[in-house]
Amino acid sequence: MANIFSSLKNAYNLFKHVDFDKLEALSKKVDLPKMVETISSLDDKQIQGMMKMMGGSKKKKELPPIEGDFYHLGDEALKDEDRALQLKVRAFLEAEVKPIVNEYWNRAEFPHEIIPKLAELNICGLTYKGYGCPGKSNLMEGILAMEMARIDTSISTFFGVQSGLAMGSIYLCGSEEQKQQWLPLMQKFKIIGAFGLTEPEVGSAAAGGLTTTCKREGDKWILNGQKKWIGNATFADILIIWARDEADNEVKGFIVKKDNPGFAVEKMKDKMALRIVQNGIITLTNCEVEEADRLQNANSFKDTAKVLQMTRAGVAWQAVGCARGAYENALDYTRTRKQFGKPIASFQLIQNHLVEMLSNLTAMQTLCFRLSQLQDQGLLKDEHASLAKVFCSLRTRDVVSKAREVMGGNGILLEYNVARFVADAEAIYSYEGTKEINTLIVGRAITGFSAFV
Repeated sequence: MANIFSSLKNAYNLFKHVDFDKLEALSKKVDLPKMVETISSLDDKQIQGMMKMMGGSKKKKELPPIEGDFYHLGDEALKDEDRALQLKVRAFLEAEVKPIVNEYWNRAEFPHEIIPKLAELNICGLTYKGYGCPGKSNLMEGILAMEMARIDTSISTFFGVQSGLAMGSIYLCGSEEQKQQWLPLMQKFKIIGAFGLTEPEVGSAAAGGLTTTCKREGDKWILNGQKKWIGNATFADILIIWARDEADNEVKGFIVKKDNPGFAVEKMKDKMALRIVQNGIITLTNCEVEEADRLQNANSFKDTAKVLQMTRAGVAWQAVGCARGAYENALDYTRTRKQFGKPIASFQLIQNHLVEMLSNLTAMQTLCFRLSQLQDQGLLKDEHASLAKVFCSLRTRDVVSKAREVMGGNGILLEYNVARFVADAEAIYSYEGTKEINTLIVGRAITGFSAFV
């Protein structure tokens, strides 16, 4: 009797959840008895699979975090306080820069309002000792360059010009008086700097071919010539100008103020890359510079090269950041974009592209980590920095190209945060020494023969 009541109870519960109108409609389309017989013959695993296919599983799939540092190099290499600084800079960029960067990139304007907030991070002149600078490692500086480029390469370039090229010229080539005068103010962004080496007709041949000249007249120097592609030039307070001395034919450096007589600057327009960077063409027409503003320890291009060697490592890190930003945005997109009823990240060809991107990115990161270690150990050579610049700028092109590819047509729209990286990778590929010039620097080191013209 108990079994009868139990069966009736189960039948009641079953009928209570059955929609008989739908059941009747279904019976007109399929053979219900045969369907019930087929389903009842399935094992538990088959039934679970069928329910999953029908959407019977309500549990949301938990996806792994989006992490461009696949080998966790930052976790292993950084002290707790440095890791905290990295995350602080990342949070600043996510909150203050990312929401506005597409708008400014599109207008080719610079977001000056972020400069005071950037100053509060206390990271300018990160590796220098004294003068209000933090005195941290080159590895830490590289990681922060990567963090900036991960959000926007233009902002990273602005920072690299200020902290690396401009401040670095004074730190490496200036007198103690010049360091005391300028570096504390530049560290706090109260003075903005620029670096003028490249000329309209002289890029790679700067070592021996500068056409900008300087001539001493008493306590003043007279500079004549033009500089091109000079980042920060349109709003910089001081500019480091490199010129060839007419007397001894050696390259010398000068701190030129924006209000010096004979100084003029014009903004470059219609760029396809680094559009936020305010590049300028500088014209020096009998520009007067005091002897006190000549970099006292810059006596030849070898001194200029010391600055370039230091900053070239930073450009390699920028390439890592550019690639990482593109990869992480593309990965996020593929996990939410659906085609044929499921996320495109579940497709084999998409996963192949993502893994190739991550492989390149991870190789770039490990190369730059070792590069910064050599720099911190005092073992960095020109060829070390050049190899990193060559490899990272090449691989970044590959990564951003695949990032755009997995996003289809949406990849060319700014709102999806990959198109900027595709364009900016082209600038990274060329500045701070082209791929060809850096290749020849490495080639000379490994063969013993110089292939320079």
